[in-house]
Amino acid sequence: MNQEKGLKMKLRREPKQSRGSLPVQRSNVSPGAQLNRLRNEIDRLFEDPFGAFARAASFFEGWEPSLDVYEDRDKITIKAELAGMKLEDIDVRVDGNTLSISGERKCEEEKTEGERCRSERYFGRFQRSIGLSTAIDAEKVSAKYRDGILTVVCPKAEQAKSRQIEIKNA
Repeated sequence: MNQEKGLKMKLRREPKQSRGSLPVQRSNVSPGAQLNRLRNEIDRLFEDPFGAFARAASFFEGWEPSLDVYEDRDKITIKAELAGMKLEDIDVRVDGNTLSISGERKCEEEKTEGERCRSERYFGRFQRSIGLSTAIDAEKVSAKYRDGILTVVCPKAEQAKSRQIEIKNA
């Protein structure tokens, strides 16, 4: 009947999904960044189980800098990736055994023609709090910022440092 009227029908085949699989959604955020934020949220959940309810609305919003934490006998060193930030926009605080890094990355004013095709950088306020495994000497904490990397050195308190005990022959 369709051929009589000169109409042709075109069929399009959709790729078959295996059972139980979810459709893949594309995002401007890299998978590594998404996993990193998910890991941080899980860590926070175990540190403060009831705090997650207060943060539910902000889950996956904003951004957090990536961190590396190193510990040796005398100190704990934290390196935070804060590329593109100015020194005056970064705040570092110590409260007991918690180190907090906060600040704001401001959006640059771009004057280009055309529309933005892709944007993966985060702008806005952030805060990261790191629970330190041992007591530190807050008076001796130091911070340096160079080439987009904030390095915070937290010397351990004397009572927190391990020491070898000499065993005497009785």
